[in-house]
Amino acid sequence: MTETYQEMKNRHQKEYNDYTKNCVFFAFSNKQFDEGMQKLGLKPDETDKIYSIGHGGFILRTKSKEHNELFLRFAKEKQQAIDNDKDGTGFIRQMFEYEMNNHEYGYTRDITDTLDAVGYTAEEIATDEKLLNGFKIARKTVIDWYDEHN
Repeated sequence: MTETYQEMKNRHQKEYNDYTKNCVFFAFSNKQFDEGMQKLGLKPDETDKIYSIGHGGFILRTKSKEHNELFLRFAKEKQQAIDNDKDGTGFIRQMFEYEMNNHEYGYTRDITDTLDAVGYTAEEIATDEKLLNGFKIARKTVIDWYDEHN
């Protein structure tokens, strides 16, 4: 049985959480930064031993390459699942439907956040037959459900 989009997302999230629990922290204040440095066994002034990953996140510099490799592998696994979906009715449809629901597309009818989440532009979807097919099926499913329940 092939892995669904949600199963892949959950597996990737668990693997990421397991990997980063001892090498990443997030800080949005000086206090949180100092606590994060302490969590990693560093003094607040040892900033040369960490690397910013954006969005308030910091990683041990010695782990940044592995961190990048983890994201690259996740992207390859997702792309392989997309490639394996020959007509867009499987993984691709699940991907769009999950992210549309996650970003309240049924209510807002704004696709921007969904596109950001899946990593495609509207133009890329429009020019790829199976992406477009999965998108259309997901959109109809999400809109129909929302309209029926509201």
